[in-house]
Amino acid sequence: MPTNEWERLLPFIETIELPLGKVLYEPGTKMSHVIFPTSAIVSLLYALENGSSAEIAVVGNEGVVGISIFMGGESTSSRAVVQSAGVGYKIKSSMLMDEFNRGGPIMHLLLRYTQALITQMSQTAVCNRHHSLDQQLCRWLLLSADRLTGNELIMTQELIANMLGVRREGVTEAALKIQKAGLIQYARGHITILDRHGLERRTCECYQVVKTEYDRLLPDKIAV
Repeated sequence: MPTNEWERLLPFIETIELPLGKVLYEPGTKMSHVIFPTSAIVSLLYALENGSSAEIAVVGNEGVVGISIFMGGESTSSRAVVQSAGVGYKIKSSMLMDEFNRGGPIMHLLLRYTQALITQMSQTAVCNRHHSLDQQLCRWLLLSADRLTGNELIMTQELIANMLGVRREGVTEAALKIQKAGLIQYARGHITILDRHGLERRTCECYQVVKTEYDRLLPDKIAV
């Protein structure tokens, strides 16, 4: 975001704590604020009537939680849950909507991000249908690591299972395979990535498709 745009919005932006497991919105609810995670990661999930769920995308320091506000829908059928604790910024939905309607740099950035997010959602659906669980887990670990400053994630088996839409036993088996290959260390909800390049080789093409699109649409410096 151009410096002048950021400085103009700064008085209206608040810092927010995002603890692990916090639900930011439920299906059908309209958000009063839009959230920009900085050190946290938020999972977007679809939940079924029987209580099971599956992740459709992750949002971290590259994105925004609440695209329905400026895309015209106002609410969504998904749920947003903090999957890795941290902090973020929040701004009133009405304020962001005003900025979007101005048609300036912020609108273009939000639309580019939305296109990248749609790519992630689409690729996740394909991956969950056609690739092995351990490839899905590698993809998920890499996407999460891209949104963190370190190489450690705090994540229970149950939470990972809910994200991937599988049983806990399946997560355990896949994690043990990846750990045996020397790519991660997993113990009591702590996952440490030991060999990132090895994870990239082991995962399917879905991770690189998503990363390439994010890098193309949201580079560090972009003309707006």
